[in-house]
Amino acid sequence: MRTEEILAAIGTGLWSWDSSSGTVAFDAEAARLVGLPAEATVRPGEEVRPRIHPADWNDIDRIVNFAIAEGTLAEARMRIVDEDGAVVRTVRTRSKPVPLDTPGRHTYVLAGILQEVTPHSDAAAARTPHTGDRRRSREAFLLDAGRALAEAGSTEEVLRVTGSLSMPGFSPDGLAVFGISGERLTVIGHHGHNVGDEKPFTDMLLETDYPAAEVARTGQAIYLASPEAYRQRFPTTWPLASGFGRRSWAFLPLISSGRTMGAWMAGFRHKVAFSPDERSVLNTVGRMLAQALTRAGTAETERELSLGLQRAMRPSLGPDVPGLSVAARYIPTGGGLQVGGDWYDMIPLPNGRIALVIGDVQGHDVRAAGLMGQLRIALRAYASEGHRPDAVLSRASRFLSGLTESYDLADDEDRSDATRFATCLYAEVDPEAGTLDIARAGHPDPVVISVDGTAVIRQTAGGLPLGVENDADYPTTRVVLGPGDTIMLCTDGLIETGGHDMATGWTRLRPVLEKPVDDLEELAEALVQAVHGPGSHYTTGPLVDRREDDIAVLVLRREVARTRRIPGRRSAMTIAQAEPERIAAARQQLRALLHDWADAEQVDSAELMVSEMATNVLVHTDGDALLVAEVTGEPGERRLRVEVADASDELPHKRRPGEMASSGRGLVLMEMLADAWGVDPRGEGKSIWFELYESAEPTELAAAGS
Repeated sequence: MRTEEILAAIGTGLWSWDSSSGTVAFDAEAARLVGLPAEATVRPGEEVRPRIHPADWNDIDRIVNFAIAEGTLAEARMRIVDEDGAVVRTVRTRSKPVPLDTPGRHTYVLAGILQEVTPHSDAAAARTPHTGDRRRSREAFLLDAGRALAEAGSTEEVLRVTGSLSMPGFSPDGLAVFGISGERLTVIGHHGHNVGDEKPFTDMLLETDYPAAEVARTGQAIYLASPEAYRQRFPTTWPLASGFGRRSWAFLPLISSGRTMGAWMAGFRHKVAFSPDERSVLNTVGRMLAQALTRAGTAETERELSLGLQRAMRPSLGPDVPGLSVAARYIPTGGGLQVGGDWYDMIPLPNGRIALVIGDVQGHDVRAAGLMGQLRIALRAYASEGHRPDAVLSRASRFLSGLTESYDLADDEDRSDATRFATCLYAEVDPEAGTLDIARAGHPDPVVISVDGTAVIRQTAGGLPLGVENDADYPTTRVVLGPGDTIMLCTDGLIETGGHDMATGWTRLRPVLEKPVDDLEELAEALVQAVHGPGSHYTTGPLVDRREDDIAVLVLRREVARTRRIPGRRSAMTIAQAEPERIAAARQQLRALLHDWADAEQVDSAELMVSEMATNVLVHTDGDALLVAEVTGEPGERRLRVEVADASDELPHKRRPGEMASSGRGLVLMEMLADAWGVDPRGEGKSIWFELYESAEPTELAAAGS
């Protein structure tokens, strides 16, 4: 007897599936077991696949791929169904997948046996591992589908995720999502179709005799298990669908918050009976798809609103200003709409100068953005009228205070919730002289970066935040930028984001500010990356509250011609009679200027002498003290020169104080500690100065600096 006859006698047949050609070869017994005439035959895979239960087909595909990867046999049970989807028998297969060497394709030949197995009772079938695997496969699919759809952030991504879902046993080869626009049905998106295939369905009336239109009207799903069913029920639109070569269709409603928002279509190239389990899976996917599309639509609307607000509220830096370079960044991080209260601006002034403005309205919501827009317009108006910086901020404070007091409250909103304040720094810039007259309303101080790269926080006089008091005063401080110097203005988000306070945030930013860069755009981007780039995860601050705040940063540089001049650093500040506490700020600023000085004792000596010189002016004269500190020369051979000028013509005299005297030691200290010092009369007043040399050869240094 032949082998086939022996196998047929025990109810066993031979088959092989060639995935490269998509054909299946059966002997007579195997053909009978799958419901074909009992004769040897070769059939297309599309003809054989509908005879295998869809859920089992998904399991077979998984088992075969595993067997190929592991080099083992593929063993599985599968149910054979008739044309109506009813199970006629259960067969067991043991096959050996043999990979084919097909360039660029994953193909194989699956060769083995088919053998009928004894059917189980319904109760026993419910307990079989096969049924449990199928149920677990369906549950795992729905969990994966729900997670993937929940993570999709746009309509396009939702459609892509839906098209890639491998439903347990009956994956569609084409999807289309329809939306309702008034009385018309439109195509939101599709997957698995060629470009242009959707045109006949793009725009049709809801009354059209089309399955998706009927589903959108009624909210009831439609299942079409065969082309005949489609043609009989929807004869008008059948010619449009017949060209796609599909054999089964499912049209399901997309329902969100109890409202039918559209429909989705799943088309199958193989026949699907749409059993209760399959309908349950499709309905569940439809509900998840509707929710995902709703979320994606809301997110896209918010993004569009956010971008629109940003475009409307973010100013341009305007035309180039001769002698100056300006760069800016705004990074919204605090709110869901990606808008907040931070802003910057550059305003041309009537006197030919420009004004730089940077500010932060309290809050990270839409109302903060709205107040910011109104405040920015008000500041531009006051500046354009020609007011000085202090007057501009005073008027802006009254404007914001009146604006918040007149704010209409909601029924459940407290008046304290409506009160908002804003911090702001306003600087009037003279491009020719390099001066900035700065008025500050509760805002962080600016940072000045010298031409040699030294970054120093420039302490300036300030007042209360805008909107706190109607009649707040805002003193003005003048900052002078030398050729090549840069000033950085920012909101507190650049400093405090990531668990930092003002001290640790400044420590994090200082290396970025002192790194040599020729392009201000590069500097602005580096500052943002230090806070939000990959490296920021390793520079988190000590605070538990790791808040994320909006960021605005503005950098301005006074350009310098390319020369061989040795770069230096310079700082100047005024110490008023009414502000003796500014002496401490002068000491701090001098120490920052000498942060890389070779001799720490010389730095201590310089601080001591500055204190003595400034204190003498405040005690023995009626005017203010003007302090100027300048460092010149190459590292290791630098010279520090500090001058303190006042308006008094009375020259100081060196005294020899007694042991218990509380004053009179200033000039004695300078004689002991300074490498050189002196007193120079001026047209009005005098200037007391001292010099310290980093090198042990002060004569050469003095000559080089003169």
